[in-house]
Amino acid sequence: MSKAVPALEVDRLTKSFSAELFHKPKVVLQNLTFQIQKGKTTGFVGVNGAGKTTTLKCVLGFIRPTSGEIRVLGEPLSDKIKTQIGFLPERPYYHDFLTAKEFLRFHWELGRGDTTSFESRAQAVLEKVNLRNVWLSPLRSFSKGMLQRIGVAQALLHQPEILILDEPMSGLDPDGRILIKDIIQEQRQAGKTLFFSSHLLGDMDELCDDLVVIDQGTLIYQGDLRTFSKDQGVEKSFRDVRSKLGALR
Repeated sequence: MSKAVPALEVDRLTKSFSAELFHKPKVVLQNLTFQIQKGKTTGFVGVNGAGKTTTLKCVLGFIRPTSGEIRVLGEPLSDKIKTQIGFLPERPYYHDFLTAKEFLRFHWELGRGDTTSFESRAQAVLEKVNLRNVWLSPLRSFSKGMLQRIGVAQALLHQPEILILDEPMSGLDPDGRILIKDIIQEQRQAGKTLFFSSHLLGDMDELCDDLVVIDQGTLIYQGDLRTFSKDQGVEKSFRDVRSKLGALR
């Protein structure tokens, strides 16, 4: 029986950024290797500055790795493969003069190149994030939490096989957090692959099958969340358990 192809493979990923003249480049990621299995929800954990966002930018092709390989659904990243990925950045940028409908149409046409069935799909994702009543409202009128939710709607728009979410519950009130957790659970039950970052282990314990934990650009732990929880104890913040992770290096 052939081995299942992982949804995402990161192999010896290294990323350095140029420093000032006569200074050594800053190494942010160093020989980072992990895999995300299809149909699993995997949490990506680390303190601020651990290298999570840089990793995701490399995976999505926003920045080039210094070295290493990345494969998505068994293939190098390409325009075709990108249509299978939904992405929510940690700090999304919005043209605030656009309405919710215009914002989603822009992303629809980027991914599909046509407008076929756009309105029904857009209204469906807005309904999912409780924003259908602001279909024609400009984004400048949205609260921070509403902007986060329209970002999630955009990530879901093309019904991607893989969802990559960078701090998806950032800036949300308790009701908003519950809503996004429900969406993650729904996508999980539908067999989608989810990979999302957070510094709150409580969210991971509630939502994830597996964990990838990094610190200072290197892998500390990859595997089943229950094993990690049993060995390390799930506490409120990753910062609280950082001192316990030395044994996993």
